[in-house]
Amino acid sequence: MPSSILVVDDEPRLAETLALALEGGGLSSDFVTDATSALQRLEQGEFGLVITDLRMPGRGGRDLLQELRRRRPDMPVVVMTAYASLRDAVALVKEGAFDYISKPFEIDDVIATARRALQLTQIVNENRRLRAELEEKYSFGNLIGSSPAFGEVLRQITEVCASRATVLIQGESGTGKELVARAIHFNSPRSDGPFIAMNCSAIPENLLESELFGHAKGAFTGAVAARDGRFVTANGGTLFLDEIGDLPLSLQPKLLRVLQDQVFEPVGSDRSVKVDVRIITATHRDLEAAMQANDFREDLYYRLAVYPIRVPSLRERAGDILPIATHFLAHFSAEMNKKITGFAPEAEAALATYQWPGNIRELQNAVERATIVAARNVVGPQDLPGYVTRTRRQPAASAALPADLDGELERIERDFILAALQETDGIQVKAAERLGIAERSLWHRIKKLGIKIAKTAK
Repeated sequence: MPSSILVVDDEPRLAETLALALEGGGLSSDFVTDATSALQRLEQGEFGLVITDLRMPGRGGRDLLQELRRRRPDMPVVVMTAYASLRDAVALVKEGAFDYISKPFEIDDVIATARRALQLTQIVNENRRLRAELEEKYSFGNLIGSSPAFGEVLRQITEVCASRATVLIQGESGTGKELVARAIHFNSPRSDGPFIAMNCSAIPENLLESELFGHAKGAFTGAVAARDGRFVTANGGTLFLDEIGDLPLSLQPKLLRVLQDQVFEPVGSDRSVKVDVRIITATHRDLEAAMQANDFREDLYYRLAVYPIRVPSLRERAGDILPIATHFLAHFSAEMNKKITGFAPEAEAALATYQWPGNIRELQNAVERATIVAARNVVGPQDLPGYVTRTRRQPAASAALPADLDGELERIERDFILAALQETDGIQVKAAERLGIAERSLWHRIKKLGIKIAKTAK
């Protein structure tokens, strides 16, 4: 981070004395005696702060500030002024100066002000770096896959990102629905605004309304202070509500109102709050079936599904498995400082033929484990989790079609859940993690399938 300070004052002795005093305070400094020289020095060196006198012959401190606002808008400027010109200094702060210093000044006060300004520069640069990393991470180039099924997802993202339409992303757990939501946000006109994500199934029902809409002081036991909810935090940006299918019926009318009017009342308050938020939601549930079962409001569904996107499962885009696995391998190898160049043919075959019920999340976990245990420069089948190498998918052309597809899918789902429960000694939270789904989702599936869990410990 540039930490040098450029002092600008038409009195050479004062400029030099101040620069030396700043150096004595541990701050690298240089000085010039006019605004034109200051602009030239700023082009030649790396500076994080300008301290300038307000009144100088020719171009004064105001001219220098205005020019820096045009050339270097993130450069903080501190104005030095005599007491008689204090009103002008205050006006300059309103025009963009970081602060002002009244002459005569105490050097400790100048050093303290300079440190605060340099800290601002550091924060701005760090925020810019993090935003650049986010935009790179969620650019289209990092959405890996060339299969026709995933190509359709990329086409839809391109089509919808420039609008403010509400998007409903559907797909199995672990398919990358949040990655799609972030790609929409970071390639939209709202990319400079916040992206706030919340999983509706991960928050207890009695706290969900407060998390979404905030609450007033004293709204309920423990509400010792007013608190903003996710809608306020996401104002000007995008709010991503994952597992929207688990949103309780009692909250669905309030969410519908926000979608319609962008207005809501915090819990325990009669004050209306207006926001400008784009809503993107996601679910692994069949919301149309939920509507028929009266678990989800029809009017809310159609508000959410203005632009629906279905993310295919990994087994529907089998040609993307190895490119995605290779991407994860390169990432984890660099993170762990290992030189692993790829997968052995037997490992590639195992990856390509496994069903991946946990989709990309499961594939990521498998590759991370393989990177940890691999002792050679290629990942072999022995480095992959045992369940990946034991399970082989039959070619589609030779597979017999089931007489009852729903029943067969239910049997497969039951087998996976029972296997996960057995592997985790019946601990549902661990079984849910193993399957790549929310614990609440696992509970619903166990109830639907009528699976009995033994209460005795192993």
